[in-house]
Amino acid sequence: MTRATPPSAMLEPESSLVENAAPASATAAPETTALSVDVAEEQLSAETTAANKKLDYPEEAQPLVFNWRYAIPIIALHFVAALAFFPYFFSWTGVALAVFNLYFFNMLGITLCYHRLLTHQGFVVPKWLEHFFALCGVCCLEDTPARWVAIHRIHHKHSDEQPDPHSPLVNFFWGHVGWLVFEHREHRHVVFYEKYARDLLRDPFYFALERYLLWLWVYLGHALLFYLGGLAIGWAMTGDVWQGVQFGLSILIWGVVVRTVVGWHITWSVNSVGHVWGYRNYETRDASTNNFVVAILAHGEGWHNNHHADQRSAAHGHKWWEVDPTWMTIRLLEKVGLAKNVIRPKCLRKEAKA
Repeated sequence: MTRATPPSAMLEPESSLVENAAPASATAAPETTALSVDVAEEQLSAETTAANKKLDYPEEAQPLVFNWRYAIPIIALHFVAALAFFPYFFSWTGVALAVFNLYFFNMLGITLCYHRLLTHQGFVVPKWLEHFFALCGVCCLEDTPARWVAIHRIHHKHSDEQPDPHSPLVNFFWGHVGWLVFEHREHRHVVFYEKYARDLLRDPFYFALERYLLWLWVYLGHALLFYLGGLAIGWAMTGDVWQGVQFGLSILIWGVVVRTVVGWHITWSVNSVGHVWGYRNYETRDASTNNFVVAILAHGEGWHNNHHADQRSAAHGHKWWEVDPTWMTIRLLEKVGLAKNVIRPKCLRKEAKA
């Protein structure tokens, strides 16, 4: 997941960004899909890796220009999250909700939906369920589905090469969050969506999320629901409206803001730590690694070298001890008939044929 995970949902505010991006244009750029990225990866030599390579900033990011549309919200939410250290904003219910929401929103929305379902098409679910999972991803404030998918597909196409949007081989800060707070001119063009996320934008649901700041209203709406729910419960339990306000704020700060910020850093760690520290099961052309800590925090995404070696597989843990909660959830969906065409790891497919 890089990512690409491109986390922070501060998309270009103008609706004109994608209003002409409907994917029927006869002059549209060649489409890049999960399958074409995977095939291109397999065609590249695995004889050398990028582990000791030093990269320059992507050409489209030079000269470096601060991206205030992303930087201000990222910085602001970190300051708001710091309110969690004040006793007034603390409740054990809020803490528990933050932990649960990391699974519910970040795993279902980002790792399962944005990454393994939409970007790599490792399985298929009914459209109503896919759209629900995508809304969970929007509630993580890690960009709209189309933009997240497009940036992640670029990452796989050029992993740990200069065009990679967020390789830590530039420097660790760049790979973690720097790529978000500096402008990348390519990501503002309609052709960027046309080439890397046209398959998503054929769906009116995803197209609508790119326009009129709908993604922002979804995030703010879900935050308001958490606050109002906490307010109502606190008021009902104590009979004091101000106790309800305090409880509602603890739910908002912990269950939404802290969870959002922690979720960002977990996703960003896949992009940064996952290309710097860890072990490798496969020789790939990039510096991707498997990192146990990141894998636990990121619901299995930390088995990043496995993923780069077999991108379309819905399972990232390839050894019996490489725990992958996202894969377990996909298997559960498959068992109850909600997930179909689930792609297994190549290593398991080869064993089955033997």
